[in-house]
Amino acid sequence: MQNSPDRIIEMASAFYDSCVLFTATDLGVFTLLDRQPGLTSREVARELQLDHRAARLLLDGCVALKLLGKHGERYENTPESADFLVAGSPADLSGAIGYNRDVYSAWGRLTQLARTGKPVEKPEIHLGDDPERTRNFVMSMHYRALAIGRALVPMIEIGGGATRLLDVGGGPGTFSALLAQAHPQLACTVLDLPEVVAIAEQLIERQGLARRVEVMGGDYRETDFPKGQDVVNFFGVLHQESPNSIRRLLAKAQAALVPGGCVNVMDMMTDATHAAPKFSAMFALNMALTTNDGWVFSDRELSEWLGEAGFGKIEIHPLPPPMPHWLATAVKPA
Repeated sequence: MQNSPDRIIEMASAFYDSCVLFTATDLGVFTLLDRQPGLTSREVARELQLDHRAARLLLDGCVALKLLGKHGERYENTPESADFLVAGSPADLSGAIGYNRDVYSAWGRLTQLARTGKPVEKPEIHLGDDPERTRNFVMSMHYRALAIGRALVPMIEIGGGATRLLDVGGGPGTFSALLAQAHPQLACTVLDLPEVVAIAEQLIERQGLARRVEVMGGDYRETDFPKGQDVVNFFGVLHQESPNSIRRLLAKAQAALVPGGCVNVMDMMTDATHAAPKFSAMFALNMALTTNDGWVFSDRELSEWLGEAGFGKIEIHPLPPPMPHWLATAVKPA
């Protein structure tokens, strides 16, 4: 039986879909059609100040991708886009996919990474050097954390006696805010770079949690972790660290925890082959394109590192779909 080229051709043009999604989201197409369903392409172009011909082509592209429905000459959101692409909706992902849009150009230089082994853009560009990219990155992490957190937070065991939590590399502080809301006795500290926590502080204050979620500016690789913690979280952090750096960070967490304290690691992980699941393997390339030591480790490797750091009761399991993450928990012996 002759092989079909369909899969190769589909892969070669997959970025068409991404660009239509990014552009329609950035322009506010889905939010507009949520407010005014059934607009024509001319009306959409007028409302969003677009060229009419280009707007019609973009809208028809969205229809082809099943992001919009079309009846005669009028367009409307599909249930999927209404749920996930309308700004301010309960499950809004429009802010979260801003990160994917920002790293799109980096993927076009994958050959450069393969030849040099070095990231194709300065890692600092979204960690303080470029204020706009930094804010886009932190806000994207905020929206992603909101989407993930609704399912994740109930899975995080916080004992009634736990009062202090350290959120290492906590970015926007969103996970800490969600955990503080779920556990009124909990006080959280978000440790991240000064340029990042400056934005986190605004988000935390906006949620009315400034008294219980504080920020701490510093490089978590160099900054001492405050002692006496009941919980230390590494949520979406360790995939940008080398194996030796991960070992050092887990040892610092162990030293910061009280006896019986818990460490939680939520991150992308692969199986022992480093090639599955597919999304994790692709995300490893994404991290290598944008950070010095970025990759995705396996659940087996993380279990070994936790054991080396002196943790016991190690449990690692994938989170339920559609989340592509895994959750690891381990306890410092009493």
